[in-house]
Amino acid sequence: MLAKTEEQCREDITHIVRRYETEAKAEARKRANYIIAQATTRFAGEFAAERLINVVPIHSEEIKGRIIGKEGRNIKVLEMLLGVDIIIDDTPNAIIVSSFNLLRRAIATKTIELLIEDGRIQPAKIEEIYEKVKLEFDEKMYEEGENIVMDLGVGPVHTELIKLIGRLKYRASYGQNALAHSLEVVHLAGIIAAELGGDEVLAKRAALLHDIGKALTHDYSGSHVDLGAEVCKRYKEHPVVINAIYAHHGLEEIKSIECAAVCTGDALSAARPGARREVLESFLKRVEELEKIALSHNGVKNAYAIAAGKEIRVIVNASLVNDDEAALIAREIATEVEKGVQYPGEIKVSVIRETRVTEFAR
Repeated sequence: MLAKTEEQCREDITHIVRRYETEAKAEARKRANYIIAQATTRFAGEFAAERLINVVPIHSEEIKGRIIGKEGRNIKVLEMLLGVDIIIDDTPNAIIVSSFNLLRRAIATKTIELLIEDGRIQPAKIEEIYEKVKLEFDEKMYEEGENIVMDLGVGPVHTELIKLIGRLKYRASYGQNALAHSLEVVHLAGIIAAELGGDEVLAKRAALLHDIGKALTHDYSGSHVDLGAEVCKRYKEHPVVINAIYAHHGLEEIKSIECAAVCTGDALSAARPGARREVLESFLKRVEELEKIALSHNGVKNAYAIAAGKEIRVIVNASLVNDDEAALIAREIATEVEKGVQYPGEIKVSVIRETRVTEFAR
């Protein structure tokens, strides 16, 4: 009787556990969706696309000759000193400044504008104005970083980190401005942490500094994650900040609510439509690689990269691949994509297996 009663109880317990598990999953999904919805609706940021060139307007074509100088000495000094390409072509009333480095390009643009305004374009004057503009930019970046820290209310921050925060304005990743991205993540992470009962101020601080290494990548070798973690450790930042720097790229496990909020905010900011841009060639190459990886598996009939390369739709031969193998193929493709392809955000792998039977009534 005891054995029979125990068996009946086990069945009842199993049903209750399954019911509560289902309810818990549904509630968790609903709660997660609510928090993400709260975070995204409370903050709406503007996005200004960064370019690789700046255009300096000029009043007359004569200025072009003076910028070039005798035997090209002025333009040589400008390019060597400023570290940019200066393109003087047939474009009317314009000089083009080209560089992948936003800071160098901004300093170069301001320097050329002041030279044109002054009128005395010669090597000595170029160096003098360049040094003046460079000093102005350093002061402006520190002031901007200081204002951001004060406005966000994240507590005292070391002066060197404040400089780097201001410098993020002149750094871009996939066409997304690094400072604008960090501020988006700050607002999103703060709201998410507050909703989950975490420390809102600490989450904001970690979000502000999670990509601080990007301000150093043009000057030092190494990834922005390692550079950011190193500089934050040097200035005794909170362990949650260090954890967020590593965790938002999957190099460490998430150890706190605040860190989870930063990682969520980072993913939301980077993956939203229009946030990031890539050159057409790299985009096409990535899409081709995705399809090639999928087609290399046995039993795959067709593979299509859709949704701007954010999803791979894989169609398998139903007579060669069963349901379990379809799941395995999806996992293998996802693993190969993670190892072999560079991409922002995430890529969804959908494996479709279907059997069709057709009959005709005559």
